[in-house]
Amino acid sequence: MYWLALMTAGFFEVIGVLNVKRLADKQRNALYYIILFFGLSFLLLSYAMREIPMGMAYAIWTGIGTVGSAIMGMCLFNEPRDWKRLSCIAVILISAVGLKLAV
Repeated sequence: MYWLALMTAGFFEVIGVLNVKRLADKQRNALYYIILFFGLSFLLLSYAMREIPMGMAYAIWTGIGTVGSAIMGMCLFNEPRDWKRLSCIAVILISAVGLKLAV
């Protein structure tokens, strides 16, 4: 259950970041969604940290947010998809898996 909470927290972080982009583009009501999704993300992260070690939980949470936001930027906003960016995303994913396997 803690791992599901952590994955959901990461997903909500990505949704929060997408709403930051909406706010930057001056779309209405984006601030409410930012508060909602980042708030839910932090609540679920703190719940997950009851069982998952803090360093691992935080690294995985930020990894999901970073990778998810980068992929959403590529898909929704036509951000570059060059091999350097994709390689860095792969390193983040490999690092998160490595942290889990190391425990």
